[in-house]
Amino acid sequence: MSRFAGTRVIVVGGGGGIGGRIAERFSEEGADAIVLDLARGDSSRESGDAAEPARGILHCDLVDSVSVEAAFAVALAELGGVDVLVNSAGILARGSLLDLAPERWDLVMDINARGTLFAMQHAARAMIEQGTGGTIVNIASMAAKAGGADEGAYAASKAAVVGLTRAAALEWGEHQIRVNALLPGYVLTDMGKDTRTDEDVANWSKKSPLGRLGTPDDVAGFALFLASVDGGYLTGQSFNVTGGMIMH
Repeated sequence: MSRFAGTRVIVVGGGGGIGGRIAERFSEEGADAIVLDLARGDSSRESGDAAEPARGILHCDLVDSVSVEAAFAVALAELGGVDVLVNSAGILARGSLLDLAPERWDLVMDINARGTLFAMQHAARAMIEQGTGGTIVNIASMAAKAGGADEGAYAASKAAVVGLTRAAALEWGEHQIRVNALLPGYVLTDMGKDTRTDEDVANWSKKSPLGRLGTPDDVAGFALFLASVDGGYLTGQSFNVTGGMIMH
């Protein structure tokens, strides 16, 4: 039997990249998965080429609480509940803190932090009503610990995700809801592809003792472990997935 047969999974930000691979992996291992993502454009269901969960992709704008509520209402109705939530949506804003515009700060925090909270709330309420517990995996970033020059808003937003993860684990543990965060290092996805160079990739690779950058599969495998019975005693933790770039 597939490891996640009968497991109901919602992946927010699963239209591609890390989230897309997580959605694919859950579907490959038998889960009933649905993706919520802005990248698909309109409000209709689409079958994405980057990730093809069993139930396709629903439009969801994390900046808009009404959009989030509507998307979760449809997803929960179609799945009949939720056992696993993965929050993988996020944007990267580069630029000096001295020059960071208020509206840019607000957008990054709205998507990366506030949107994560909205999704956690909807999933947790459903899990509590079900009475069966559940698992939430938040995709943060090593920037939450290490910071990042010219990435101040992004680093702050991902640190907020780590804080939300710990607080939720404490509040929802009595309902058998486990909440953990993954902190990827440099992972080759579409995020930042317009600004990174081959020299950047070579330099970043040298920072890992393994001598390479991460892949979406490196993160997806850990996410599935946390959602499995093998991760059943883990909650409130933030795990580095950095190839040794961070060792604490």
